Amino acid sequence: MNPTDVMASGLAAPEISVWHMFWNASFVVKFVMLGLLAASVWCWAIIIDKTLLFNRTRKAMDRFEEVFWSGQSLEELYRMLNERQTSTMAAVFVAAMREWKRSFEGASRSVMGLTQRIDKVLDVTINREVEHLESKLLVLATIGSSAPFIGLFGTVWGIMTAFRSIAASKNTSLAVVAPGIAEALFATAIGLFAAIPAVIAYNKLQAEAAKQQARLEGFADEFSAILSRQIDERIAA
Repeated sequence: MNPTDVMASGLAAPEISVWHMFWNASFVVKFVMLGLLAASVWCWAIIIDKTLLFNRTRKAMDRFEEVFWSGQSLEELYRMLNERQTSTMAAVFVAAMREWKRSFEGASRSVMGLTQRIDKVLDVTINREVEHLESKLLVLATIGSSAPFIGLFGTVWGIMTAFRSIAASKNTSLAVVAPGIAEALFATAIGLFAAIPAVIAYNKLQAEAAKQQARLEGFADEFSAILSRQIDERIAA
């Protein structure tokens, strides 16, 4: 029966809803679709988690800098922060002060090379904090780059299946061809649905992580200079 006969006979066109396209797809295409949907959910979970994390760390750094530059004693600030779990800028401060106190309050005072040790501690702490900020961002990059190709694989497989069904039915009318092609293209659409937010979020979050890293490094340089001056004063005294 050709399309004219279908219209003339008043037969309803085949349903091509989202659920219908998924349910009538082949097993391989269904597997691809479910995998891409799971990847999309995973992406959004990471995006929400990282957005909240960056907001918390930004506010925490603002609060710490306000207290640090308020003129409060470094010893008093260290005692206050050392008793609680710290992160980002506060963790950098505590790590440097801990090395400082070990060198001056130990049984054998070790001032030689203290500046270099403090700089090393600052670098290690910053790297650890940045690694925490950037964790799971690679997942977004991987999904953003691979999801379209996985969806394309599902589309190619679905088109091959549709062509085999067309050949078996020996009917090339649009009513027969369209559902199979739509089901195949649906896989690519889901791939893009997962990839586009992942790529956008990765670029934005990576830029935010770099901005916070630069802020930590700037504070570390300033704090290292402060401690270096105090070391020189103690040595001179």
